[in-house]
Amino acid sequence: MTDLEPPTSDALFDVPAGARRATRRIVLLTGPSGSGKTALTRRLGLPVVNLDDFYRDLDHPGMPVRYGIVDWDDPRSWDVDGALEALREVVRTGRAEVPVYDIPTSRRTGAAVLEARDVPVVLAEGIFAAELVEQCRADGILADAICLTRPRLVTFWFRLLRDVAESRKPLPTLLRRGWGLLRGEPALVRRWVDLGCRTASPGQAERDIRALLAT
Repeated sequence: MTDLEPPTSDALFDVPAGARRATRRIVLLTGPSGSGKTALTRRLGLPVVNLDDFYRDLDHPGMPVRYGIVDWDDPRSWDVDGALEALREVVRTGRAEVPVYDIPTSRRTGAAVLEARDVPVVLAEGIFAAELVEQCRADGILADAICLTRPRLVTFWFRLLRDVAESRKPLPTLLRRGWGLLRGEPALVRRWVDLGCRTASPGQAERDIRALLAT
């Protein structure tokens, strides 16, 4: 059975009897920071769960550290259980409460309600999306899992422009982190593929998702 086929067993998480067929599915979208994930979701115009909003607060116990600061590229800085529950909820009910996270202050500042509307596909976008592939597939709610890739220097440049424009962190921190991400990008992509994602350029991913909607 492919991810695009409806589940035929009890793989779908616990829902009322007679409602085991998922009425909507999740496309998990990952890729290096700056690879074009957010731009792609805007072009598609689909409901989006912004997985970066599930980051933990700066002072959460046990946060990983790298380059002298919290390592925001380590999955331990992120609430995987909360993100997975939000995806299950939006598939099951068409809406889910999600946190609102402020990156400059590294804290959650509130919550919002995501409405999926009458669409068969919801996007879940973020650098930790690959962490959810196995469980979403087991739950029977996975439509696709895509890792966006493009030349590393292009990704580095667009990431730096975005982070400076949004004042995400002090410039020296952005440059130090950006250089580290540039060097480590191939290993990151390999890990995401090992977790179940397939690689695609932003353009190819857009075509594939639009084709999924057409079916």
